[in-house]
Amino acid sequence: MSLKAKIEAIIYAAETPITLDQIIELVKEPSGISNGTELKNQVMIAIEELRAEYSADAHGIEIRQIAGGYRMSTKPEQHDLVRTFAKSLKPPIRLSLPALETLAVIAYKQPVTIPEISEIRGVDSSGVIATLLDRKLITTTGRKDVIGRPILYKTTKEFLLRFGLKDVNELPSMEEFEKLVAESFQSDLLPAEEPPQQVAPSELPEPQPDAGQVETEKTA
Repeated sequence: MSLKAKIEAIIYAAETPITLDQIIELVKEPSGISNGTELKNQVMIAIEELRAEYSADAHGIEIRQIAGGYRMSTKPEQHDLVRTFAKSLKPPIRLSLPALETLAVIAYKQPVTIPEISEIRGVDSSGVIATLLDRKLITTTGRKDVIGRPILYKTTKEFLLRFGLKDVNELPSMEEFEKLVAESFQSDLLPAEEPPQQVAPSELPEPQPDAGQVETEKTA
């Protein structure tokens, strides 16, 4: 089996975007190439050849570089068809409006605190923060160096995966973002009619180390 075929199989089987380093580690022994630089170059060439091949009109899927890795996904022109198929499997579930508003504020203003989010939205945002944390769309990223040292929040790698973004610098305009959210969050999220559960800021989790989280931050 050729190196390109091995890489194609790996990317296809990966549930989440697989990085270049992970691919190299997996094909290192089967390839028989001892020179690390040469192997890396060949892997990169094979990936680009695969991406070029899948970009042809004959394919309904493509290999995209998102969230720091590579992943197979349906092409934009097939989204309506795939969305129709997905809806036939189970009823669509949407992100609630309060959660959508809060997620948008965090995405565009990160890192940001609950008081700052609440000021922008005009209502208390503690409850929806807890929901977004539970869905792993946001995470804590330390505390702001002001009186009270409130917790800072930012989006996660899961957020990038949900929206097919390489990093937060690829965020569209706010209007486009809201449309994208409405179309993308079709499953595994809160029903639109479900009221957010109110949680006191003191009950929210303490900040965790950033290891393994999204490294790129877009500040206000």
